[in-house]
Amino acid sequence: MKNCASVIGSIVTVTVDRPMGSVHPKHRDIFYPINYGYVEGITVPDGEWQDAYILGVDEPIQEFTGKVIGVIHRLDDVEDKWVVCPENMSFSEKEITEKTDFQEKFFKTEILV
Repeated sequence: MKNCASVIGSIVTVTVDRPMGSVHPKHRDIFYPINYGYVEGITVPDGEWQDAYILGVDEPIQEFTGKVIGVIHRLDDVEDKWVVCPENMSFSEKEITEKTDFQEKFFKTEILV
């Protein structure tokens, strides 16, 4: 979790592979009300790129550059999820929880902001 804290405030580019309005490729009952993707070049324990939620963008997009404002640490999974938003915006821990609950409700998590 210590390494997670160091990423907060960083500017990253997220490639969106699950745009707002899409469904999960394997779990068809999970609908994405926000854009979701990955930060290329940062490999995580599952062998994939770092996943990221994008908040504060209200339309489907393909790529986004913004500020990491939080890390969702999954206590019962190997993955952590970054929370990214436009540089001039911020979201509270409660807002992050509400906006990512569509997927995070399946895990035990803590949010670092």
